[in-house]
Amino acid sequence: MLDRTEMMGGGELPMRDRAATTARILKAASELLAEGGFQKFGVNAVARRAGCDKQLIYRYYGGMDGLVEAIGRELAGWVEEKMPDNGGGGFLLTYGDLVERLLLLFMEALRSDPLMKRIIAWEMSENSPQVRKLADARARALGDWIARVRAGMAPPKGVDTGLMNVILLGAVQQIVLSAEAGGRLGSTVLKTEKDWKKVEQAVQKLVRGVYP
Repeated sequence: MLDRTEMMGGGELPMRDRAATTARILKAASELLAEGGFQKFGVNAVARRAGCDKQLIYRYYGGMDGLVEAIGRELAGWVEEKMPDNGGGGFLLTYGDLVERLLLLFMEALRSDPLMKRIIAWEMSENSPQVRKLADARARALGDWIARVRAGMAPPKGVDTGLMNVILLGAVQQIVLSAEAGGRLGSTVLKTEKDWKKVEQAVQKLVRGVYP
């Protein structure tokens, strides 16, 4: 049912109600995006899911482009929340240690978040300005994570670290999404923690091959 205050259209909502409404709109938009991609992602659909008047989407987000940008900021926040800067403790002595920690944390966080897995799956299957905004937002957040944790640690010379890290992160995403879709990657079964431990060890060996 639509909130009667939100249906009035005139004037601003009290700050507390506005915060609750913007959060509800953002949650509804993220859920719809994950469920059906951008094909079913529109002002009317988001308003129905959020239980508010569609004019509030324009008022608080400036329309769908602003709402997509807000979702992108949420994705950046997801990185900060799920992947703490301290990486769960331990010492990082080399750039390879850093990348290994990044990949393992990212894989663990992605495995535990069904919504993020669906959003990334849609990003991989669609190519539109809205999709690129979401992918770029998460890429920037991961890049910022590396910059914060790396501190003064120098990357190895002669290696295109930007390209290598994108390829490694893409591989981790593919592994997690394949496991979500069919419980396996190729002929490798990925269902138990023992199976995932083998994947972690393989990722570690791959990183050491790139960053010895």
